[in-house]
Amino acid sequence: MPDPLTSDLLEKMHAYWRAANYLSVGQIYLQDNPLLEVPLRLDHIKPRLLGHWGTTPGLNLLYVHLNRLIKQHDLNMIYIIGPGHGGPGLVAQSYLEGSYTERYPAIERSRNGMQRLFRQFSWPHGIPSHVSPETPGSIHEGGELGYSLAHAYGAAFDNPDLIVACIVGDGEAETGALASSWHSNKFLNPARDGAVLPILHLNGFKIANPTVLARIGRVELTELLRGYGYEPDFVEGDDPAIVHQLLAGTLDRILAQIRHIQDEARNHGVTARPRWPMIVLRTPKGWTGPKFVDNLPVEGTWRAHQVPIADFKAPEHLKLLEDWMRSYRPQDLFDDNGKLRDELVALAPTGHRRMSANPHANGGELLQPLSLPDFHDYAVTLPAPGAVRAESTRVLGKYLRDVMKANLESQNFRLFGPDETASNRLEAVFEVSGKEWMAEVEHVDINLSVDGRVMEVLSEHLCQGWLEGYLLTGRHGLFSCYEAFIHIIDSMFNQHAKWLKVCATIPWRKPIGSLNYLLTSHVWRQDHNGFSHQDPGFIDHVANKKADIARIYLPPDANCLLSVTDHCLRSRNYVNVIVAGKQPEWQWLDIDAAVRHCTAGAGIWRFASNDAGDPDVVMACAGDVPTVEALAAVKLLREYVPDIRVRVVNVVDLMVLQPRSEHPHGLDDRGFDELFTTDKPVIFAFHGYPSMIHKLTYRRHNHHNIHVRGYKEEGTTTTPFDMVVLNDLDRYRLTLDAILRIPRLSGQREAATARYWDSIQRHKLYIGEHGDDLPEIVDWRWTA
Repeated sequence: MPDPLTSDLLEKMHAYWRAANYLSVGQIYLQDNPLLEVPLRLDHIKPRLLGHWGTTPGLNLLYVHLNRLIKQHDLNMIYIIGPGHGGPGLVAQSYLEGSYTERYPAIERSRNGMQRLFRQFSWPHGIPSHVSPETPGSIHEGGELGYSLAHAYGAAFDNPDLIVACIVGDGEAETGALASSWHSNKFLNPARDGAVLPILHLNGFKIANPTVLARIGRVELTELLRGYGYEPDFVEGDDPAIVHQLLAGTLDRILAQIRHIQDEARNHGVTARPRWPMIVLRTPKGWTGPKFVDNLPVEGTWRAHQVPIADFKAPEHLKLLEDWMRSYRPQDLFDDNGKLRDELVALAPTGHRRMSANPHANGGELLQPLSLPDFHDYAVTLPAPGAVRAESTRVLGKYLRDVMKANLESQNFRLFGPDETASNRLEAVFEVSGKEWMAEVEHVDINLSVDGRVMEVLSEHLCQGWLEGYLLTGRHGLFSCYEAFIHIIDSMFNQHAKWLKVCATIPWRKPIGSLNYLLTSHVWRQDHNGFSHQDPGFIDHVANKKADIARIYLPPDANCLLSVTDHCLRSRNYVNVIVAGKQPEWQWLDIDAAVRHCTAGAGIWRFASNDAGDPDVVMACAGDVPTVEALAAVKLLREYVPDIRVRVVNVVDLMVLQPRSEHPHGLDDRGFDELFTTDKPVIFAFHGYPSMIHKLTYRRHNHHNIHVRGYKEEGTTTTPFDMVVLNDLDRYRLTLDAILRIPRLSGQREAATARYWDSIQRHKLYIGEHGDDLPEIVDWRWTA
């Protein structure tokens, strides 16, 4: 077979690659660009210790060849870099393509612009060494390893014309998140989705060790990748001319395979799962860099991982760096003004076909609002507060079903979750769309479909990564998960929240759909599963993020859940966390009252209050189960102290508790005082860890009077009510707390304490004998 590249094209592509490598090294080492005309001096140098060199030549090589493919076939392609600190490469490529200058006009394509490019890299208030939001063409940070392939597949879903080239570092491939991501090909439908081209960059080393996949042998690696469902093509070598030809031929062949797979699915009705192609690129670590430094091998070893030359107190290091950079022959690549020569510029695509300017990598440019049904139509009819029981998430499921239905044509909404859609009572969505599934189907299976829009896989990492990739390329979604196990993606959430924070400061980054979590099967209703399933701490984790990103909602009933979810699906650039139970619970607000309540974020529940503006105690609550316990406590208080004046305050938007100076949803001091008073005891029943309420309210006037009951890391396999008893969140404890803190009831404290312990003793004896809660608990209901 003849070489796919003519000698002229090979020479130009090799020159373009050298230019990208030169700019990459320049970012890591140089403060200006002297090498076109003068010898290198010490004052030209400022080595960026976070600028990794080891992976960059391979990334640059792939980019150059993908550009050839884009230009030759007019492809719609984006590029995801998994190797963490490969930032110099993608910055260099976007600069060569001109998109960097378009976004940052001060970094012009000239000698001065190149100097500014170099000086900003890994510099105070500059750009980091990984592929950050500031980098045109990026949807993947890469600072934390493991998420590249999941992001790539999320980007490809419902993007039939898009090809996502995903570079997986062989160190990154050792992470659990990446290891599960290989299975994403079982969920990619070639008839309606785009294609993902995984490229395993097998350069052999991590920071100080060899990588596992580089040391298991080609046969075993091939078997592993084929077992994942891929057809790997190996491109190996250290001679640039040979590797150029091998990579070009491989990419031509793989593109033909992708086109064939898509044609079979789209035009010939083939529904069988294809074996998608992928590439294993094996090149030396730190390729084209110094082979030896201080008589120690560098190229092809772990020493190439970061900065090969770090100590410039040694004069020979200066000469070594100059020789390295001159080896790229920059005088042949750039003109006297520092601009890339025209014959090389012509190699890159133009306009939106440039990967660094593709609108899919700035998803807000493509974002279309969801078509949302009127959530009022799904409301629970409520003749009076506490008159009806309902499963809140089942009610929401019918709304989400019609959200799915209304957006089938636009194909821009998916529901994600780890095998729990039906368990979480959202199964109404299956009336419209099944669960995406390209693997084998047996007769016992239900709701599986090659055209499904519900993404279920038992990996929270995959659900999170898919959804992030889907959102970042301009679509919408919701992630439903058991509350305790959402912690699995704590770190992934961190990275996405940081991405959003930075994007908010970059004018050309357009807002994207919010990352929406529905956390159910929550801590207070995990009695049969036990302690392992009991953890409400994700809301603490989210609350630590910047106020312009984080939103936390604790709807007390189904109608509030409808209102909150509709709001979240309309929002942009937030992380919205909604915590709502799936078990039957009493309903409190009709739909109009629910909308008013959710809009305010917190309010006095007049139906449960009799304080006439001067309460003895404020009974506050946030969360569905704490709301029930607080209202049950109110009834007990009125039974024990008939003339007691109680105000009930429910909080649905947790961030209203912060001062407005700290969060845009925060109540001003006057509004907070109108709810909680300035001097009356507040007994606060909270869904999560009590310290969260104190953290949010510590600046408030009445903070010293706020007494919080919540989860205190006590749990086991027990009854629902015993869970709140174990954590002192039960109605008996809340009632006692109120009596102990109301000054005029000081004479009742001893009797109230004895009554409390008697109630707890009855409860413990009853559940031990009957395995269920007391009838007074099971049959309790609110009466005015």
